[in-house]
Parts: sequence; C-alpha cells; structure tokens
Amino acid sequence: MYRLFNKYIVVLQLGLLTAIPIKSVAQGLSPDNPIQKLDNRIMIDLSEHRTEQKTSFFMFLSKYNNLVNVAIPAGIFAAGVIDNDKGTRQNALYIASSSAVNILLTMVTKKLVKRPRPFLGQVKISAVYYPGQTSFPSGHTSSSFATATALSQVYHKWYVIAPAYLWAGSMGYSRMYLGVHYPSDVAAGALIGTGSALSMKFIRPSN
Repeated sequence: MYRLFNKYIVVLQLGLLTAIPIKSVAQGLSPDNPIQKLDNRIMIDLSEHRTEQKTSFFMFLSKYNNLVNVAIPAGIFAAGVIDNDKGTRQNALYIASSSAVNILLTMVTKKLVKRPRPFLGQVKISAVYYPGQTSFPSGHTSSSFATATALSQVYHKWYVIAPAYLWAGSMGYSRMYLGVHYPSDVAAGALIGTGSALSMKFIRPSN
C-alpha cells in the first residue's frame, strides 16, 4: 500500500512539472502567433458552418461527458463485485484513478495558464453557450481521453478501442464546434488525458 501511494505521488509530481513548460507555451500565444492564428481560423470556420442538428448532437455529447466518465468505471466495478472478480475491480480502480489524476492535472494547468475562452479572446468567436473558468486545456477532452485510453489498456479489443476513441475524438471536436475551446486546448487535453491513463498503468492487475 505504501509503495502504491509513493507511485501516486511520483505520477502527480511529474505531471505538475509538465504543466510548467505548457504554461509558458500557452501564455505565449499572442494574436500574431501562428498557432493562435490557426486556432482562430479553425474556430471561425466552425462557427460559420453550424447546423441545428449538429449543434443539438454536440451539446448532448458535452452535457453527458461527466456521466459517461463516472458510469464506465462504476459499471466495471459493479461487474467485478457481482462476479467476485478482483482483477475486474482493480481494472475499475485503474480507470477511476486515471480520471482522478487527469482532473487534478487539468485543473492545475488551467489555474497556471489562465487562457481566456475563445469568445473572450481578442478575436471574438461566436459560441453556442458561455461556460466559465478558463480555456487551456479542454477538461472535457482530457477526461474523455483518459477514460478511453484506460479502457483500451484494460480491454485490448478493437470493438472497445474504436468506439472509445471515436467518443473521445468526438468530444474534443464538440468543444471546438460549440465555440468554447481552441484546437490547441483540445490537443493539450488529449495529451494530458492519454498521459494520465498511461502513467497509472501500475495499478492494473497484470502489473
């Protein structure tokens, strides 16, 4: 138990250290920065091609992101309890721990970077709705990629991996489509979420 706790601490320390260079890069995105210009062009294009059907779908996807991220490890844990399968319960703990580490790293990075939302930037982007907090990285994207990656590490089947990453990728796209995150926010979220899940692999029963 003590060794497991130490591994948690090491993972968190390494994760927090990576937030320092990320902060420097993200805060350096001035209006003339090539990345910021590309972000703005993509966001403007997406905002000009919205439809009622796609907007409803992506709003639904974003709205229930947290529920899905909780339901997946909870369902796997329940299956492990019903079947009295310790390995399945450990897999559920791995997925839940990946999400927990990801949430912490995402929140810390948001606090460090404090990047304004696209609709609050110097180039105003039309948004479908106006959430609070800051933009970098995308929390919805990081959480969905953390869950998808952890799930894929547990179940090495194409019919698990493909839908998991399709969902995570769609989640990232939805955040841009809705006008609440830049593409670079989404890319950073995907990296943080994936890294969080891979860093927690020591919890899996096979390890």
